[in-house]
Amino acid sequence: MDTSSKRGKRVTITDVAQHAGVSTAAVSKVLRNAYGVSGAMQEKVRAAMAELNYRPHAAARGMRGRTYTIGVLLDNIRNTFFADILEGVRDQLRDSEYTVLIGAPGFRQADQSKTIQSLVDRQMDGLILIAPGTPRSEVLATAAETPTVVIGHHDPAEVHDSVVDADGTGAGLVVDHLAALGHRRIALISAPGSKNGQWKKTPEIALTEGYLEAMERHGLREHAQVLPTAYTDEGGYAAGMRLLASPEPPTAVMAGADVAALGVYRAAHQLGLRIPEDVSLVGYNNTAVAALAPVQLTSVDQAGHTMGASAAKMLIERVEGQRDRAMQTTMTPRLIVRRSTSAPAAP
Repeated sequence: MDTSSKRGKRVTITDVAQHAGVSTAAVSKVLRNAYGVSGAMQEKVRAAMAELNYRPHAAARGMRGRTYTIGVLLDNIRNTFFADILEGVRDQLRDSEYTVLIGAPGFRQADQSKTIQSLVDRQMDGLILIAPGTPRSEVLATAAETPTVVIGHHDPAEVHDSVVDADGTGAGLVVDHLAALGHRRIALISAPGSKNGQWKKTPEIALTEGYLEAMERHGLREHAQVLPTAYTDEGGYAAGMRLLASPEPPTAVMAGADVAALGVYRAAHQLGLRIPEDVSLVGYNNTAVAALAPVQLTSVDQAGHTMGASAAKMLIERVEGQRDRAMQTTMTPRLIVRRSTSAPAAP
């Protein structure tokens, strides 16, 4: 068949069927990964698709009931932990027909709501929402119509699946480590969270609860200090300047995200403080930057890649009708000790 005549116009499913010598119904079954398609048929159709450079038309596929696109919401692209999650999603879907589209609208509730609605309007087959700042009622309404997995928030629901970290346990690991080194004034930098969002247990709430419980367990409740800030370098820097320049600064700081811990690192440097000699610093997420030689940040590993892969697997089960019962998967955190923590300096 002379494919040159196809130049200048989009290759259709009919073109693929004619080139492969099969029916359009057979091509449709291969595209849908339908049950009962033989390996030989799969090979023949996919060879024709490759030769013709065929790309399924998303809108047309949407009218037939499936677009093979997954929408992922994250608040910003500067938090490198999200890269770990996205890599997990990508690797899980690598050998499937699904394509991932990302929305990163920022921290504002209204912008996140708009982006979620845009993903729904573009007929995504399913959504993965990473710690959404939108009201819970909106997420529940969306999940009732579109298969959804929420990463981060601990609130269970019948209409969506969840992937969470045992954040309270993670905070306890940090306090235990710092208290064992001899620290008493241990501060926590945590995200402020969304107001009036109806979420009862966001990651920052679970983290704060775990931190306070651990401080109480070590008899350090009177020294507990929680400072809300955005999980960005700028947010960490502002919080670090406020904490470390105070009349009685903490001897150790825990940040709820590595990216914020790096901001604290910058603040300490500007104030002439050394890490860990003058102040110990702990991050959360154990991103790639934490292990860099100049940084060597002690951090809590919450298996971001596994979180993303688990979310993608759970979502496809919902999309393809393999399961309709809600599930929640919990990651077990590990403390990775590096050179940013040590015993406090002598008074």
